Amino acid sequence: MRVASLLCAGVLLSGCATMHAPPEEHDPFEQVNRSVYRFNDAVDRNLLKPVAEVYDQVVPTFISTGVSNFFSNIDDVLVLVNDVLQAKPEQALSDFSRIVWNTTVGLFGLIDVATALDLPKHNEDFGQTLGYWGVNPGPYLVLPLLGPSTVRDGTGSAASWYLDPLADVSVDQAAYWSAVGLSAVDTRADLLGTTNLLEQAALDPYVFTREAYLQHRQNLVYDGKPPVPEFDIFEEGFEDEEDPLFPGP
Repeated sequence: MRVASLLCAGVLLSGCATMHAPPEEHDPFEQVNRSVYRFNDAVDRNLLKPVAEVYDQVVPTFISTGVSNFFSNIDDVLVLVNDVLQAKPEQALSDFSRIVWNTTVGLFGLIDVATALDLPKHNEDFGQTLGYWGVNPGPYLVLPLLGPSTVRDGTGSAASWYLDPLADVSVDQAAYWSAVGLSAVDTRADLLGTTNLLEQAALDPYVFTREAYLQHRQNLVYDGKPPVPEFDIFEEGFEDEEDPLFPGP
């Protein structure tokens, strides 16, 4: 399970446009969220980021790539489950084929051969599945260690954790938590450059992270095609006014 993926908001820079809803509508617990955000940031700066920097410098690229591919292949199992739950048969078939190729020819996922076979990596989780079936995201939350979330996505993360294939096949709890830690460090190492950019560019990293996260998740729920908000251009009293550019007869 990619624990660090929510901890590092830099991965969300691709969806950094500002949302137009006033903060109190989606962040009623802002004061508490900011406190948790500061805690998470302190843990990241003093523990996870330094470890990730050492990992990035010491571990050869081909090994770190293999580690990333291995955990990505495990994640594809949950992606496949959510493909089915979202009634996406073509994507489910693609992801099933991806798992088969990477697990067998790709040596248990260490080598990503599926992408070269035109079987791309997809991003689906239980939070998106709930959104697909019309469940509203609810208030914005910052979870300890896990980072940005919502009530809906937090529920989805709990389901993902419960159904994590790595936990199912592991009989040794020490080995399981070691794998979770390795996954977190590997993901954080992949995000080093992005999060450094976040720290330099954002005047208020909390607000930047929140807005980027909410828009990013909305884009994922709607597969990159979120609904366009409707604006009433004919506000009360305006429709009767004469257009100065196109005056009436």
